[in-house]
This record gives sequence, structure tokens and C-alpha cells, in this order.
Amino acid sequence: MSMWWSLHLRREAASVPLARRLLIGTMETAGVDPDVSYDLSVALSEACANAVEHGGATVPEGSAGAYRVTAYLDGEKCRIEVADSGPGFIPVTVPASENAEHGRGLFLIQELADHVQFGNKPGRGGAVISFDKILKWREDTPLVTA
Repeated sequence: MSMWWSLHLRREAASVPLARRLLIGTMETAGVDPDVSYDLSVALSEACANAVEHGGATVPEGSAGAYRVTAYLDGEKCRIEVADSGPGFIPVTVPASENAEHGRGLFLIQELADHVQFGNKPGRGGAVISFDKILKWREDTPLVTA
């Protein structure tokens, strides 16, 4: 089975749970194990929160701009990409302390996903976080062929 979806979201806090709920619904419908769905949804929430907070300056009309979320379920893997139009990533080599209010999200994504890439878009700029995870399926999954 293979499917994908892409969202163009405003850089507003309300967009984070929207993306998370769409991912969870997709995973549930496809028959993905709930623990895997939860891990990916937390990682997605962290990536979206980063895009909302750091993803670019306010556009001239006063709105907050936008960012893009794309999710691919392909065979045994799910890949998620979150891209914004902000200044891009500044390399961080020291993890945030456990009491810090900021800076833990990227490290959390790395712990929840199997493979993570952080990068900057060429040209207009912006950051891109992509991460993937090997999927496990529920026993009663109708969409998976044996």
C-alpha cells in the first residue's frame, strides 16, 4: 500500500493539532500500530511547532505566513517532511537541558523516528525536517496484503 498527503498550513498554533489529527486518522485508517502512530504524531507536532515558532517573518499583510507538511506511507515505512520559509537551521551540537523550555523538540524527533534529516532549502531559504519510521501493523489491518 502506498499513499501520501500534503498540507499547506498557516504558521499559527492551531495548525499543529490539525496536522497531528490528520496523521493519526490516516495511520488508524491504514491499520498502523497505535504506538507507532503516537510516536510519529509527537514527532510531527514538534516539527510543526518549530515551523510555527521559527519558520519565517510575518508577511506584509500581517498574517503569519505558511509552512508545508507532507506525509508518505509507502510499504513498510512512513516518511514525514515539514518545510518552512524561515532563516533555516543553525547547527546545535549540545542538547538542551531537561529543564530548558526551548530546544528539546529536535532531539525528541530524533529519539522517536528511525532516521532524521535536518537541512536548509536552497534558494529562498527555510528549514526542512524529514523523518521516517518503519511501520508495524495491527493484526486486523484490512489494507495490508500478506
